[in-house]
Amino acid sequence: MIDAYEDPGTPDCRGGARYLWWLVRRQPARCVGAAVLSCVWMVGLAATPYAMSRAVDDGLQPGDMEVLALWAGALLLANAFNAWLGIMRHRTMTRVRMDANFRTVKVVVGQTVRLGASLERRTGAGEVVTIGVGDVQMIAQSLTAVGPGTGAVVAYAVVAGLLLSVSPLLAVVVLLGVPVIGLTVGPLTGRLRGTETEYRERQGVLTARIGDLAGGLRVLSGLGGKSLVSDAFRRDSGRLREQGYRVGAVTSWIQALAAGLPVLFLAAVTWIAARLAAQGEITVGELVSVYGYVAVLVWPVMFLIECGYQLSRGVVAGRRVTALLRLEPPADAATAEPPAEPSVLYDPESGTRVLPGRLTALTAARPADALAVVDRLGRYTPSEAAWGGGRLDGIALARVRERILVADAEADLFAGPLREVVAGRADASDEDVLRALHAAAADDIVRGLPDGLDSTVSAQGRSLSGGQRQRVRLARALLADPEVLLAVEPTSALDAHTEATVADRLRDVRSGRTTLLVTTSPLVLARVDEVVFLVDGKVAASGSHQGLLDYEPGYRDLVARDTDEEVVG
Repeated sequence: MIDAYEDPGTPDCRGGARYLWWLVRRQPARCVGAAVLSCVWMVGLAATPYAMSRAVDDGLQPGDMEVLALWAGALLLANAFNAWLGIMRHRTMTRVRMDANFRTVKVVVGQTVRLGASLERRTGAGEVVTIGVGDVQMIAQSLTAVGPGTGAVVAYAVVAGLLLSVSPLLAVVVLLGVPVIGLTVGPLTGRLRGTETEYRERQGVLTARIGDLAGGLRVLSGLGGKSLVSDAFRRDSGRLREQGYRVGAVTSWIQALAAGLPVLFLAAVTWIAARLAAQGEITVGELVSVYGYVAVLVWPVMFLIECGYQLSRGVVAGRRVTALLRLEPPADAATAEPPAEPSVLYDPESGTRVLPGRLTALTAARPADALAVVDRLGRYTPSEAAWGGGRLDGIALARVRERILVADAEADLFAGPLREVVAGRADASDEDVLRALHAAAADDIVRGLPDGLDSTVSAQGRSLSGGQRQRVRLARALLADPEVLLAVEPTSALDAHTEATVADRLRDVRSGRTTLLVTTSPLVLARVDEVVFLVDGKVAASGSHQGLLDYEPGYRDLVARDTDEEVVG
């Protein structure tokens, strides 16, 4: 089975069926083993009726107890061996499915990492969640066709051959039976693919909406929009439920036919065999064997129908996975190197200039204007931003990411020990982590958790308060120690005392490093080297906090507030 650190390989993204075939080709020995074990196991099921027929014809009817005992022993050994084969087949198929599951998870996670910040602009979060929760499992389950599916075909052919030795008429009925079943179930399988595809698409949209609601419920409540969004969600979930009923209707027919048609098949062949036995054309033992053979055929026929159903769903799921895997991050043909020394970051669209080695604050009458400047200076949107005299988009993106870090206010926090949440991919000691937490005034978080740095933080920091999450995000950014740090509202959820402490420590820890803070907090603005004030997306004024308060009325109206006001942190 694929190792956690093993390269999953390059998937075939030309379609759902091709992707499933790629998963098979990535584990050829295991898939061949599963197919062989399944074939021998299903063919071995036919050994029981054969041994019973010989015991009846050669032992029971002539009254030869020695021959009867011999065939009874053979029957016991055949069943014991087949039981062992069944265990090995199931184990092997479980490994096949788990490999497909983990390999798909790895290529999906690798693709989301490769897309990086462009992921949310290319596909919805609900789509990725739906793939991870449902489609991966469907893909893995569809590979059942590799083992039992192959075994069903071989067993069907072998049993048809055995019936041919008993009666050509029975063999013809058996050979024609499965094509008739295929013609009956085939149209339903095609219909299932269509309804399943639409259901999955709607499910992805609804999952994304659930995520949006979970993240913005408090804001919606404050704006009085909770009932409006709730009504819209109720309508969408109702449509999804109706589509689910349509999928269930098709699925129920397929499963009913999978259970019912083989039984009707068994009844028809048994009736023909009984007529032949009554007419003396076959012996009683052969009648027993025919009944046993046809009973054995129930398994292959059932597996064939079930595998067709699972393959249909697997192809739909594979299409969704390959659609995600075909997405490409924005092309980056830039090859230039960044400036050798700390240099000015300049956004000509707004006129914002961030001087090297200084602590600069960016404040705007419209928060979106400040965020747009950060996106341009962090090279997350196309622009003419410059760094050290050269265009920022002319520098290789990987080199930009190494030296410029955008610390977003809603940056994701992954689940894990607090130590790892703060350290990220950095190889940091406990002292380094504690130092970064101290700089973010987050010492109390460590003291308040039961196991300190070893305490587990839930995904997105949901086990922490809003202010604690904000300080953990800031500590993570400070521990990374980038040459240029662009931090968006790093203290907006903190009380005044904590905010002042963070501002003082931030100034000390980032001394001599280029830092831009997006904020309207007077406690932070009073401690920076320079404030840049935007109006309608353009620099209206710049200077010290006190100077702008004295001479810039718009700035004064924006940032003046009761300094005793506190936000719970």
